[in-house]
Amino acid sequence: MAEPPTVGSPGPGPRRESFFFSRTDSLLTDLLRRCVAEVIGTWLLVFSGTSAVAGAVLAGAHVGLWQVGMVQALGVAMAIYITSPVSGAHLNPAVSLAFAIFRPRDFPRRFLFPYWLSQLLGAVLAGLTVLVLYNSFIQRYEDQHGLSRGEPGSQLSTMMFGEYFPNPGFMGVDESVRSLVSPLGAAAVEAVGTGILVLVIFALVDRRNTSLPAKYLAPVFIGLTVAMIIGMMAPLTQGGWNPARDFGPRLVSFFAGWGEIAIPGPSGGFWAYIVGPLIGGPLGAAVYELLLRPAMPPEEETEQ
Repeated sequence: MAEPPTVGSPGPGPRRESFFFSRTDSLLTDLLRRCVAEVIGTWLLVFSGTSAVAGAVLAGAHVGLWQVGMVQALGVAMAIYITSPVSGAHLNPAVSLAFAIFRPRDFPRRFLFPYWLSQLLGAVLAGLTVLVLYNSFIQRYEDQHGLSRGEPGSQLSTMMFGEYFPNPGFMGVDESVRSLVSPLGAAAVEAVGTGILVLVIFALVDRRNTSLPAKYLAPVFIGLTVAMIIGMMAPLTQGGWNPARDFGPRLVSFFAGWGEIAIPGPSGGFWAYIVGPLIGGPLGAAVYELLLRPAMPPEEETEQ
């Protein structure tokens, strides 16, 4: 039976001869193909999230956080199933950083920056895809609501690209509302959410953890974890949990006319969606690696 999808490192065993793989691959070629997989997987993951928000905001296609979150959950699961045999399906700079720190045998640290660049590229391409597909809907929404792109309040028409705190779809864009969540507070929310996500990922891909009898279900539960965290904390920050998911599409909106509304954002806090997850991801991994994993039985016992 084939090995289940594994987040963190590609599946074991030699790769078969194909147009994409060769038995004589060099380390550089192997890294390149890992990076291609990260671009594709991150594109799918980010496209599912940004397009779900676009459909909800611009067309009323989804009602409530749970529907939006479930679309993203399915996108996360599909992206992992598709790319995990090649790259380990990190698809998130915070996940890559956590594996580089705590499991360098599975994910060599020299791969960190190439993975980050690949994830950012995939996210930018996802943002461009949404911009092209939904452009006429965005323009219609701006006309209906009297929004001038790049002016205060236009975060309502770009919230599917970069994310904002508190969630403008629920709370509006008044300055009094924006004062409810500071940039530091938003970073803390993003750190907590990403920490929970990475904690779950590390638990689900651990061979010594017998609580999940079918490891083939790990991508599904990782996706459901994303939906759960969105349901809990997205009213505060929209729920990024992934620096690439926010910054890639945010760059697209910056050059598409939203300017300072995109970067640095109305409260100057776009950095919260980068710094928060990059702190929270390793913290979540540390909780598992230092507090929970040492108490589990050795791998030899779990295989009997």
